[in-house]
Amino acid sequence: MKHSVLVTGGMGFVGGRVAQSLAACSNVTLTLGSRTSQANPYWLASTQVVAMDWRSPQSLTLACDGIDTLVHLAGMNDSDCLRDPLAALEANAVNTVRLMQAAKVVGVKRVIYFSTAHVYGPSLIGQINESTLPKGLHPYATSHRAAEDAVLAAANENMDSIVLRLSNGFGVPAHSAVNAWALLMNDLCRQAVTLRSMTLRSSGLQQRDFITLHDVVRVLDHMRHLPRARLGDGIFNVGMGQSMRVIEMVQLIQMRCTQVLGFTPKIIRLEPTVGEKSVKLDYCIDKLLNTGFTLNGNPDDEIDAILRMCHESFITAQ
Repeated sequence: MKHSVLVTGGMGFVGGRVAQSLAACSNVTLTLGSRTSQANPYWLASTQVVAMDWRSPQSLTLACDGIDTLVHLAGMNDSDCLRDPLAALEANAVNTVRLMQAAKVVGVKRVIYFSTAHVYGPSLIGQINESTLPKGLHPYATSHRAAEDAVLAAANENMDSIVLRLSNGFGVPAHSAVNAWALLMNDLCRQAVTLRSMTLRSSGLQQRDFITLHDVVRVLDHMRHLPRARLGDGIFNVGMGQSMRVIEMVQLIQMRCTQVLGFTPKIIRLEPTVGEKSVKLDYCIDKLLNTGFTLNGNPDDEIDAILRMCHESFITAQ
């Protein structure tokens, strides 16, 4: 029996990879939500695209009609949120409320919302689990936090609501035109390929939880099938469950570039200040793991794929 899935934001960075994975499932009928009517994206053939007018309840209801699982990724990125906090609230929070109202009207069975670890605050340090008090003040964080509440409030006896607080997802985008090249890992890979050097604006001692998009996509598939009895309150941290210093990831890119492209980019970074230390981060994913999920993503594979795309798109294509 076919399972009908609607993905909003399915042409973006995480959404593109999610859409590719779902399109490859023989038992899934995939629909991508778009602000405008358009043909199937060239990088994703076996799907349909539906126009979604976020200010029209009728448009959103039509898009959700017949959908079993709604995967919601559409929203404003962090830099745009900072430039226009009011627009951020509209795009990330108010539009989510509108979408949940439409989903309830037509009987969508499950909603999976991709939120962000930024809801916990601007500098993630120490142990962070789902009971940690959110205290993000950036408009990106506050608007996502408001959207989380809208998703969770929509849950009832007929619809499940799941919130995934994603840490630093990294990996190759579905295609090179995706607006993903300002993200840390993608930016560093592009620098390595185009400049043969990588410049950090810091010492790189700060720790982050990096998770491959390979595993992010697998989390989504796991959550699509997870029985309601195992959802708990529906909030899950999504990460690797172990942190690395940023400089270690830069060094990994350097090593993979040597292996994949045959040259070793230079690393340029600020020297650590006197007494500067690498503060431990434990982005706890025990709640996710306790549902039976296991990680198997290989960072080398994701980095290699990003480097190859950069070489093909920004060097060979010139």
